[in-house]
Amino acid sequence: MKLRLFFTVVGLSFLLAAFAHYFTENEMFQFITAAISVVFLAAWLGKSTENVAHYAGDRIGGFLNATFGNAAELIIAFFLVKEGLFEMVKASITGAIIGNMLLVLGLSVLMGGLKFKEQKFNRQLAGHNASLMTLAIVALFIPAVFMRELPPVKIETLSIVIAVLLIIAYLLWLIFSMITHSDFLSDIEEHESEAVWSKGISILMLATSTVFVAIVSEWLVHGVQHVSQSMGWSELFVGAFVIAIIGNAAEHSAALLLAMKGRIGAAVEIAIGSSLQIALFVAPTLVLVSLLLGKPMDIVFTPYELAAIGVATFITISITKDGATNWFEGVLLLTVYIILGTAFFFA
Repeated sequence: MKLRLFFTVVGLSFLLAAFAHYFTENEMFQFITAAISVVFLAAWLGKSTENVAHYAGDRIGGFLNATFGNAAELIIAFFLVKEGLFEMVKASITGAIIGNMLLVLGLSVLMGGLKFKEQKFNRQLAGHNASLMTLAIVALFIPAVFMRELPPVKIETLSIVIAVLLIIAYLLWLIFSMITHSDFLSDIEEHESEAVWSKGISILMLATSTVFVAIVSEWLVHGVQHVSQSMGWSELFVGAFVIAIIGNAAEHSAALLLAMKGRIGAAVEIAIGSSLQIALFVAPTLVLVSLLLGKPMDIVFTPYELAAIGVATFITISITKDGATNWFEGVLLLTVYIILGTAFFFA
C-alpha cells in the first residue's frame, strides 16, 4: 500500500513537471515543479539501488548507483558541450565532484552518525580512493600549469592524451576493485537488508528511474538558467552548485538511506565513487565527445575550480583515511562545502 502511494506521488509529480515544461511559459513554475519531481524520482532511484545492492553487494550496488546517478549529469553536460558552453560544463564537473565528496558524503556521515555512534568501512578502499582522487587532481593541475606556455593546439592535444589516460586508469581500477582484488575491498561488515523486488525487477527499476531522473534534470536545468539570470547569479556559481546539486539528487537520496541503515560502506562508495567516476571518466569522455561534435573542449580548469577540488579532496581524505566515521566529521565536510559555496557565490 505504501509503495502504491509512493509511486502515485512520483507519477503525479512527473506529470505536473511535464505539463509545466510543455504547456506553460512560466519558467519559475517550470523550475519549481521540476525540482519537486526530481526529489521524488531520486527517492525512487535510491530505493532501487538499495534493492540492487541487496543482491549484488554494497560495492557493486554503490558502483551502479554512481553510474546511474551520473547519467543525468552526463546528459546535461553533453547538451552544454553541444552548445559550446565549456565554462559551464567545467563548473558543473567541479560542482559534481565537490558536491559528492562534501555534500552527499557529509550529509550521509552526519545523519548516519546521529543514529550510530561510529560506523566503519573498508580502510583499504579508503586508501585507494585517496590515491585515485590525487591522480585526478594531478591530471587537472598539469594542463592549467602549462596553459601559458603552450599554444592552443598543443593544449588540446595534451587534453586528449590526459583524457585517454584517465579513462584507461578508471577502467583498470574497475578491474582491480571488482575482479582481481574484490575480496580485499569488500565492506567490513555484512548488513542485513530487505529487498522489496526481485533481482530482475530491481535492475529494471534502477534503469527506469535513471531515465526519468535524466529527463526531468534536463528540464530543471533550463529553468535554472533563467532563474539564475533573473537573480544575478554568476555562471561559475550556477554550474558548480545549482546544477551540481540538482544532478546529485539521486546520490543524495541513496547514500542517505544507506547511511541511516548503518551501511556507511555503501554510502561512501556512492559518494566518493561518484566523484571518482566524474573526474576519471565523465570529464575525459566529454573532452573526447567534444571532438566528435566538432567543438574541441580542453581540460584546463580555472584556479578557483582547482582550489575547490583540491580542498574537497584534502578534507575527504583526512576524514575517511581511518575507515571510520561519526556525526561530527559530517559537520566538518558540510562546513567546507558551505565555505566553498559562499566563495563561489561572490566570485
